[in-house]
This record gives sequence, C-alpha cells and structure tokens, in this order.
Amino acid sequence: MIPVPQFFETKTEQPHPAISSGGFCRSCRREHRLGPGNTLLYCRQLMQSFTDLRTIDLFSGRSPGVAELTTDVLFGPARGKMFGVLECIRADGTTTILRAFSGQYNGNWLVDGWVPPVFVVEDFFALSNQVEPQIKALSREIDECAEHDEKWLALRKTRRKLSRQLMKDLYALYQLRNFRGESASLGEAFNGKSGIPTGTADCCAPKLLNYAAEHQLRPIGLSEFYWGRENSSKTRQHGTFSGSCAEKCMPILGFMLCGLNT
Repeated sequence: MIPVPQFFETKTEQPHPAISSGGFCRSCRREHRLGPGNTLLYCRQLMQSFTDLRTIDLFSGRSPGVAELTTDVLFGPARGKMFGVLECIRADGTTTILRAFSGQYNGNWLVDGWVPPVFVVEDFFALSNQVEPQIKALSREIDECAEHDEKWLALRKTRRKLSRQLMKDLYALYQLRNFRGESASLGEAFNGKSGIPTGTADCCAPKLLNYAAEHQLRPIGLSEFYWGRENSSKTRQHGTFSGSCAEKCMPILGFMLCGLNT
C-alpha cells in the first residue's frame, strides 16, 4: 500500500457542491457524484507541506528530497498542476488517504506515495519508445522539404497517420475500473459528445478512483486543487479548489463511480 502519513486534526469542513466530482453513467442511466467530505482539510495540509518543504517528495523518507520533484517547477514556464486527495474506507473499517497529481510530474509518472496512472507504465514506454522515434524522424525530414510540395504533403500525411495510431494504441492501455467490479477501456468508458481529448484519465480523480477500485477501498470524499503559476487559459489559479472538468473527467467518472452507492 502507499504510505499514509497520520493526521490528528478533528476539524471538519462543510461540503461544497461546486467542487464535487462525477458524471453520467450510461450503464445505469444515472448521475454519480462524490463530494469532498473531509478531504478539504487533507488538501490544505498538503498545501502547507508544499509551502514549507517545496517538494512533492514527501513520502519516500529521503532527505533531502529528489531535486526533480521540487514544487519550484510549478511556478516556472511549465506552470502549475492539479493535485487530488481521496479519503477511503478499507474492508476492516479503517480509513486511508490517497493522493495524486495530474499527468506526469516533471517527466515522472511514478513518485513514491502518489497513486500511479491507470495504465502499466512499462507498457506505455515500450509502445512510445517504439513509435516516437519514427515520428521525430519524419518531422526532421519534413523540415528539410520545401513547404507544400508533394513530398512535404506526403510526409505530413504519414506522420499524422502514425501519430493517430500511436494515440489509439496508447489509449488501449488505459483500463478503468469501477465499484461494480467492472473494467472498461478508455474508449468504452468515455461518454463524451466528441473525440477523446488528449490527457483524458490522466487527471487526479480518475487515478485516485481507479486505484481505490482496484484495491477494494470505498471512497468517502474527494477534492482537487491547483498549485503553481496560473495556467495559460487563466482557468486555474494557485491554491484554488475545483470539481470535475467537463471535457476529460465528467465523461468517464460516471462509469468509474458506478457501484459506489451500493
């Protein structure tokens, strides 16, 4: 299990409906949602650790932490990142706290004390390392061609086809679990009106819920917050909470939360 630091505060914050997580489930034709419960408190404790220690390397026992896991990178050109906390109940009735960051952290998918992505990282890199060099080679060849000539157009078409196939193959690695004991590929679980956006299922909530379902943990509260420099679209500000995003998370969280209320 992921190591869990012990907290002893007893203060409970009032749930805030605007930061709940959820979505519509096609299987049962119902909306499933999960509120923050006590996790706003745990998020603020995490924020305080970021402020005091300036690293996400909080659970490895290393001192000092790994340089590439510093929170300073979140205030630079790469901008900030979403973080999430999920409170769960184990089968024996005790509670555990899970934590996640969105996407990769400074190039790392796996960091001690943080839940992993919803795919097997070794499989992801094996596939990427096989195809991405081909895409980069095509890009170099395209740069050497006269723009808009016949070869330039043909190479761009080949690169586009290769990139789309790579994305399709990578998405096939994403296996989402719910609390009915069901598993679905990203394409099967996605309930959006258009194509699957890049980065879907890499956000905090899908990572946390997938880990909980896989390890027979029952979630009772979920919160997500943004830490770092404001994002380029100015929709995320430092230290603020938010609920499920409509483009990437809501189309899959309905499936992922299904079965939790039973």
